[in-house]
Amino acid sequence: MKSVDASEPSASRTPSPPVEDRLDLVLEGGGVKGIALVGALEVLEERGYRFNRVVGSSAGAIAGAMVAAGIPSATMAEIMRSVEYGRFQDGRRWNRFLPVQAIGVLVKKGIYPGRFLEEWLDEQLRTHGPRYEQGTFSDLRYEDPENARSIPENEKFRLVVTASDLSNGRLKFLPRDFEDYHRTPGEQRIVDAVRISMSIPFFFRPVKWTETNGRGTWLVDGGMLSNFPITEFDAPADRTPRWPTYGIKLSSRPDTALGVANKITGTLSFGIAILRTMMGFYDGMHIESADAIARTIFIDTGKVRTTQFDLTEADRDMLYRNGRHAAITFLDGSEGTPGWNFDRYISEFRPRAAPA
Repeated sequence: MKSVDASEPSASRTPSPPVEDRLDLVLEGGGVKGIALVGALEVLEERGYRFNRVVGSSAGAIAGAMVAAGIPSATMAEIMRSVEYGRFQDGRRWNRFLPVQAIGVLVKKGIYPGRFLEEWLDEQLRTHGPRYEQGTFSDLRYEDPENARSIPENEKFRLVVTASDLSNGRLKFLPRDFEDYHRTPGEQRIVDAVRISMSIPFFFRPVKWTETNGRGTWLVDGGMLSNFPITEFDAPADRTPRWPTYGIKLSSRPDTALGVANKITGTLSFGIAILRTMMGFYDGMHIESADAIARTIFIDTGKVRTTQFDLTEADRDMLYRNGRHAAITFLDGSEGTPGWNFDRYISEFRPRAAPA
């Protein structure tokens, strides 16, 4: 990424880290637009925040895996700058031709195998992640930092990624829901969970597993059912959060997060409208609340599409810079809008909650 120029608001304007420097994160999915997440994460690190736990979908799962493995955001920015995005469209060369893609969807239920994604992510985590040793979720064990809460064994992990179980019509949170498939959470590979969460329908091939009852089930992109699980780490409604949970969303404004207009002109556009509506409904029930909006960083990603793997250098730089700008504006405020303040958030949204 290019160096930050003088026109950008200073990310170091606050002279010392905030008192509440522990932070949980919720990262939205968005394919190649995930570069913008890295820009926002970099600003948060510069301000002294320490990332506690992270939940993500699709591209948010990739960024979340890097965060959980302990990769600094500046290193993440260099990784995302150097990757050849076109290589995610893996498999044989003729996969690029429309008739072959149609056959791939009919026979394999997806065009691209997704093997490059697994290999690339494993390499980045192994090379740059100080917590990444065995490559399984056992590397990302988590205990309550204040020993104040008992956490179920299948939830004691720094990383959570979402998956959509098509066979059962259920949203799954990995690794805790690995048990539904005869798998021990801590023994499963991190890249396998991220690969599932990145299985954009028809684009990447879905993953087929077997449930505890012996029945096969198909797993795809977690974003189909929840692309922004903002409530995943929330304290119970009657308890005061001990530290904030920030959401980072790949939309420029709260109102754009609630849904998009779908122009329907035929069968194909009708099917796409169904998918887009389904993908936005679950999260819309949460993000339209003032509580969620108050703690979410909204990033303008321009006209970049989720599967636009031929990103130009200008596109990458725009996404990264917009991520930084959105985080700085969220923290410092803008004209007529105050910056983030945890105490104000508590008094407004949890005024009668008991201490955690």
